[in-house]
Amino acid sequence: MVQRDYYEVLGIQKDASADEIKKAYRKLAVKHHPDKEGGDEAKFKEATEAYEVLKDTTKRQRYDQFGHAGVGGGASGGGNPFDGFSGFGGQGQNIHFDFGDMGLGDIFGNFFGGGGQRRSSEDMGRDVQTEISLTFEEAIFGIEKSLHLTMNDVCTHCKGNRAEPGYELKTCDTCKGSGQVVQNMQTIFGTIQQAAICKNCSGRGKVPEKPCSVCKGAGIEKTKQEIKVKIPAGIDDGAVIRLREHGEAVANGNKGDLYLQINVRAHKHFTREGDLILSNQHIGMVEAALGTEIDVDTVDGRVKMRIPAGTQSGTDFKLSNHGVPHIRDNSRGAHIVTILVDTPTNLSKEQKSILEGLKTVKKRGFFK
Repeated sequence: MVQRDYYEVLGIQKDASADEIKKAYRKLAVKHHPDKEGGDEAKFKEATEAYEVLKDTTKRQRYDQFGHAGVGGGASGGGNPFDGFSGFGGQGQNIHFDFGDMGLGDIFGNFFGGGGQRRSSEDMGRDVQTEISLTFEEAIFGIEKSLHLTMNDVCTHCKGNRAEPGYELKTCDTCKGSGQVVQNMQTIFGTIQQAAICKNCSGRGKVPEKPCSVCKGAGIEKTKQEIKVKIPAGIDDGAVIRLREHGEAVANGNKGDLYLQINVRAHKHFTREGDLILSNQHIGMVEAALGTEIDVDTVDGRVKMRIPAGTQSGTDFKLSNHGVPHIRDNSRGAHIVTILVDTPTNLSKEQKSILEGLKTVKKRGFFK
């Protein structure tokens, strides 16, 4: 879907002041807020997105120059497609990827009903949370990582049956196989009967004839496990990946889930903004005035970029398809290079003489 022009969304002119931008957004926010009767959530989000860009001087400058591609978005599916969904309960970057197997699986399944019913807590093991640290490049291009965790797994001796091999499970004598016992409780209203989980069989209704000699009848044991997970290209700092049934085991039940929080280490030269990669490039005053061609470092290696004559310090240049890959498709964002023109210091007498000559020429009107 083609994104609308941000100025059109807010109903303002391209030369609108900061105050006019704020007033236009407030008017639309009040009108379309989802909590208001007759509100429109889609229009509210659209207006908020436009305001977040146009209120920021730097982002607005890039938007005016490059359009949606200059601010980490665009009709090609830029930005983070999961922005706003929660992982461990937060917002924004706490993104919840649901990987049923060790591949990508159906990422959208859990959000839109494809994930199936959550199992009851009685027949599943404990969920486990851990963190993975990635370099900037690993997050951009994706990588397979190995996790080494110590947690409960099915007992290898009894295969989770809880009984010593060669022995069977028998009906619990306490609850007679129901998994529950009735308890009498004294209250101000008299004696009340209440059903409770049988402590002898932990609600299972059966107990081992002879408990497993390794796990003592628990059906599980602590083990060191290696789990391999594929990190998708373009994942962002703070994202959360869920691996179904890769958490702790429970006897005669299903494993819990494993939640991986992504921590991306900062890069020395690059920063990320949505699907954009940003960096600064220093050039000399002479190169800026006369124009030049420079080598720019990107995540793909060095790329040649032409600097036109008369380039001013703070000017942005876009390197298409050198930014962050889009998770939804095979396209990529851009790399925005900000040119910083360095003013020379500690000039020699000869250099000062040359610059003084240029000043004289300028005064005579030969150039502006």
